[in-house]
Amino acid sequence: MSDLYLTNSLTRKKEKFIPIDPPNVGMYTCGPTVYFYPQIGNWRTFVFEDILRRVLVYNGYLVKHVMNITDVGHLTGDNIGDADLGEDRMEKEARKENKTAWEIADFYIKDFIESRDKFNILAPTYFVRATDHISEQISLIKRLEEKGLTYITKMGVYFDISKFPDYGKLGGQKLIDKRKASREELKEDKEKRNTFDFALWKFSKPDEKRHMEWDSPWGRGFPGWHLECSAMSMKYLGESFDIHTGGIDHVALHHTNEIAQSEGATGKPLAKYWLHGEFLKVDGGRMGKSLGNAYTLHDVVKKGFGPLSLRYLYLTAHYRDSLNFTWNSLASAQKALNNLREQVLAAKIQSSRTSLSSEKSKKVDDYSKRFSEAVTDDLNTPQALAVFWEAMKSNIPSEDKYDLALSFDEVLGLKLGEVSEVSKVPKVSKELKGLIEEREELRKEGKFKEADEIRKNIEKKGLKVEDTSEGPKIKSQGP
Repeated sequence: MSDLYLTNSLTRKKEKFIPIDPPNVGMYTCGPTVYFYPQIGNWRTFVFEDILRRVLVYNGYLVKHVMNITDVGHLTGDNIGDADLGEDRMEKEARKENKTAWEIADFYIKDFIESRDKFNILAPTYFVRATDHISEQISLIKRLEEKGLTYITKMGVYFDISKFPDYGKLGGQKLIDKRKASREELKEDKEKRNTFDFALWKFSKPDEKRHMEWDSPWGRGFPGWHLECSAMSMKYLGESFDIHTGGIDHVALHHTNEIAQSEGATGKPLAKYWLHGEFLKVDGGRMGKSLGNAYTLHDVVKKGFGPLSLRYLYLTAHYRDSLNFTWNSLASAQKALNNLREQVLAAKIQSSRTSLSSEKSKKVDDYSKRFSEAVTDDLNTPQALAVFWEAMKSNIPSEDKYDLALSFDEVLGLKLGEVSEVSKVPKVSKELKGLIEEREELRKEGKFKEADEIRKNIEKKGLKVEDTSEGPKIKSQGP
């Protein structure tokens, strides 16, 4: 077991990881709000968390992993820095699609699980819904109320941050000042005592009939967004556990409030280590629905790229560094992954167990050691990939290359052990990519005769188009 070092957002330092109860590790990761498909920035966070879990297991730890499903209480005001304002995202999407919020949640939960599997992200030990834990959330509010940390307005039950001196310790004063500046002009509940006080329970409006609402000691309504993570993490991992993760956007608001309500109730540190993944940029700028560049996995697949190609792209940057997504960078990642698959497949085919010379034995041990050093140094996946490529291009025996590839892939999660026909996957030229996209557009428009003519044109080039659930695939003709 190598020493593992992680950058702790709470202390803003890289620290040696020492679990509370070794070899057991409790890890909580913030999951999807299931009102729509996650965008590729969300998936970058989920892949980083998957790498963290795999590294822990690689190091011999026994990981209990909890991920939440937010299916109530996440309001649109979060977009402008106030999660207590706006409309519930679930209810809004339900109205838009003419369905119930429950139907919306079920649909997008199913899609998330299917997409997670395509990314080869390990399923959490517990994948838990906020709406299945309303009683636990109400119990937590009661504990806070008993400690004098709450007050009630016409709009809901609020946490009083003036009673919690450590409020904001995760993000630091700089972040609090930034939030204050961005929130000064927001219209808020006039009865709120402090700008940063946050809702634990929101009352349903008298003239509103929600799909998701419950009775509580304070009135009919629904839980605030932050409450679910505190209630569910403590239920499954205890009042103090090892690791809590999420995107960097969670630091200022969601995780700051989560710490306040959890530690306000228990008097204990919620998590020992807090890790956050950096933003994903698109074409060098911000990603957003209003900009038309909040791409989903489905958008990626429609362009002819595989989910594991996107996973590979994520691995080329450190999780704490911003990564710029472009379609060209994804194409380069897909090419690199296919090249790596070819290397691994060649090593598998050429394998013949032979004894290693002492020189080559040292090389194998060195590659293994350097890979381990990279991934245990705050999950340095770019360095780990560099070691991987060096090993594949070295002169060590093919059998050992293949063994190393399978070992490294336990962390990287690129399904390299399942590679069998990479050499038959043709390189897709710009011209061919254009034909594929044109054919897809014609098929969407119902112009199947014209689409079939393009298929025949592609086949004249010695290739064939295979339509799959993940989009069109190009393969070489023949066996």
